Amino acid sequence: MLLVGFPGSTADAHSQVVVDIRDHGLGGVILYDFPAVTIDNIRSPAQLKALVATLRAAARIPLLVSTDEEGGEVARLGPDHGFPATVSAQWLGQRNDVAYTHARAHAMAATLHDMGINQNLAPVVDLNRNPNNPVIGKLMRSFSANPTIVTTQAIAFIEAHHQLGVHCALKHFPGHGSSTADSHVGVVDVTKTWSSVELEPFRRIIAAGQADAIMTAHIFNAHLDPTYPATLSKATITGILREQLGFSGVVISDDMQMGAIRKAYGFETAVLRAIDAGVDILTIGNNSPYVPGMVGSTVDMIEGFVTSGRLSAARIDASWQRIRRLKGI
Repeated sequence: MLLVGFPGSTADAHSQVVVDIRDHGLGGVILYDFPAVTIDNIRSPAQLKALVATLRAAARIPLLVSTDEEGGEVARLGPDHGFPATVSAQWLGQRNDVAYTHARAHAMAATLHDMGINQNLAPVVDLNRNPNNPVIGKLMRSFSANPTIVTTQAIAFIEAHHQLGVHCALKHFPGHGSSTADSHVGVVDVTKTWSSVELEPFRRIIAAGQADAIMTAHIFNAHLDPTYPATLSKATITGILREQLGFSGVVISDDMQMGAIRKAYGFETAVLRAIDAGVDILTIGNNSPYVPGMVGSTVDMIEGFVTSGRLSAARIDASWQRIRRLKGI
């Protein structure tokens, strides 16, 4: 139930992340290229392939190896490290050629597959309702403001990945495209800007059977939940995503270290609220320096929630069953 970031471009049997995978059952890692915070997992194709092979060899059950390879501005495997160039979702949406999108996504998925990466935290299916949005519109991460274009482009992107055995994660539920601020920094309130049309790409892709996993947004919307942001909201995740939209796959949180969560709630409360809301996999991405014992202590924390009655064992098992289906075990 954890997807964890870690610093460094190499690993061996004594590396903390390897110990956590091997000895504590860590089920997923997320790869970044953030040298400013020393999360520098990606330097070259040969280096990355060797790193991923080491991590996967340590796993007792199949390991989710994830990255954000959306294309354009958000592409961890970039030309500066020897990988092929990619284009943004906005560029693809403006061209609106499904066959072309499929071809570009297939090339992207081939690169991921060759590196041993089996989950792309993409595509973004947020509607481009605010072109000045600092984290979506301005970075050209959205295919379009039109839900039909977003849906057809996203499905082409996903199908290309599936052909090479790479899972995808739609993001950011229930829609981040209308926001005016950055949830990496603090709480983002979309109560006045969000519209139910932002659910349409999620609804249509789920109905098409193409949604492997869905990532939540750390956005607050009083119309959906007057108390909690989406990642911590049972009304949003269980009520809307699962019950109204019929999604039975894996729900992944956006990074639990982001300011919108970390500053407002603290880690322990956020973990409890997220799992209770319906999150299956908690992302702990901005995790540098890597804290020895962090994975084990988080597992112990979740076990404590169960033994104290704050979470049920059935709730944890439901997540495990969804994760098993995603991993094919």
